[in-house]
Amino acid sequence: MSFDLKKDGKRIIVICIASVIMAVNTKTFVRTGGLYPGGVMGVTILIQGIFEKFFHMEIPYTIVNLLLNMIPIYIGFRYIGKKFTLYSCLMIVLSSVLTDIIPGHVITYDTLLISIFGGIICGFVISLCLVMNATTGGTDFIAIFLSERKGVDSWNLIMGVNVIIILAAGVLFGWDKALYSIIFQYASTQILHMLYKKYQKQTLFIVTNKPKEVCNAINVVSMHGATILRGEGSYEHCERDIVYSVVSKEESKEVVRAVKDADNGAFVNAIRTEELFGRFYQRPTE
Repeated sequence: MSFDLKKDGKRIIVICIASVIMAVNTKTFVRTGGLYPGGVMGVTILIQGIFEKFFHMEIPYTIVNLLLNMIPIYIGFRYIGKKFTLYSCLMIVLSSVLTDIIPGHVITYDTLLISIFGGIICGFVISLCLVMNATTGGTDFIAIFLSERKGVDSWNLIMGVNVIIILAAGVLFGWDKALYSIIFQYASTQILHMLYKKYQKQTLFIVTNKPKEVCNAINVVSMHGATILRGEGSYEHCERDIVYSVVSKEESKEVVRAVKDADNGAFVNAIRTEELFGRFYQRPTE
């Protein structure tokens, strides 16, 4: 497990910034709105609320959050990547400690605004960590594990699990906060879908006069193969080659640029891929 000063130094700085933003968001929006977001953060706040309401005890956020993250961290080390998990641990520990020590500041008491903007910030932070090859912990580990094993974007599935957590909060602490928490979680998930596209796939149909060069360009950029189809242009009634390939949406723009470099006259049609069966190369997580 090597260490690159420039690359890994950047990752550490970004993760530290993300930790601060997550802690401030938790104290400023989540706590003020009395929300119970999904994931380990939501379970941690739920457990804190249970101890305060039924046992009149205040327990530190850090202790509960770290204990709940033990199994997800094991999944990360065992199945995802050691370096990825270590950086994720930095995020988990730092954001937990900062949540306990940073004072809360009220921006608004409007619960709807808190739910929307708190969810947007949460989704942004999660995406920021994922782009830096780390995670905020908890169900994010499980989502990535399922995405890599099943080859599908599993964030909506995790959202469904989070809704169950939120419903438990509704039974214990009231349905208004639980419903607002679902809005928070939905906003967070949509931002995540918008910013993080590694597990989303795109089908490329490329009409070209240089099929071999185009196939090579696709392979160099994405490590994916391609299929060359024979066709006929309806206007000039001449033979055309069509290159068919499926790539990650995250690398789609870079692939298209490489295709244009290989054949400036290529016609490219990019289509969102809903489901994919069979072998599909996925870059390994460090």
